[in-house]
Amino acid sequence: MANFGLQLFFVILSVFSLSHLCGAISSCNGPCHTLNDCQGQLICINGICEDDPNLGTHICSSGGGGSGSPPSSGKGCHPIGNLNCKGKSFPQFKCSPPVTSSTRAVLTNNDFSKGGSGGDPSECDGKFHHNSEPIVALSTGWYNGGSRCGKMIQITATNGRSVLAKVVDECDSVNGCDKEHAHLPPCQNNIVDGSDAVWHALGLDIDVGEEPVTWSDA
Repeated sequence: MANFGLQLFFVILSVFSLSHLCGAISSCNGPCHTLNDCQGQLICINGICEDDPNLGTHICSSGGGGSGSPPSSGKGCHPIGNLNCKGKSFPQFKCSPPVTSSTRAVLTNNDFSKGGSGGDPSECDGKFHHNSEPIVALSTGWYNGGSRCGKMIQITATNGRSVLAKVVDECDSVNGCDKEHAHLPPCQNNIVDGSDAVWHALGLDIDVGEEPVTWSDA
């Protein structure tokens, strides 16, 4: 009798574990709590598994993959045109992927000081800044006309380290290749352009140039 009870216990435990495991992976529009709760290339946005804005997938919206259309970054976020710069064509965006509690982005490095790679003074306050300050510029859509100027965001690297940084500038996703933008092409629409202090705080190598991160409003 004791052996039967023990066997029954393990059967119940196995069923519970299996159902829990199956429930951890959600498909389109399924419930989620973390990035790992969604299948394949889907991402958790506001508690629901949806297409990843950074990848421009259309798995949920059309039930398939790419369609040969211009790359998009989120529902309704498509290039408004292209800018020719240094012999290459760069897409122009007025929008960015939707902001969540863990927004995926690409961290780049910017010199906010006078004569640095940032070009003209920061958009928010018309001033240059020391790179020892934890500050960032955001892509046009996330900059949102300056609504985040002076506000703090939290940036988290894949190594688990986080830092709070102040928004002081726009990483222009529409214009570029002129003096104002240090003759650089338009930013991608998923950029967090951080000072040296941000990179150091996250324990990242500036020479790498680009690192995947997540961010949220602090």
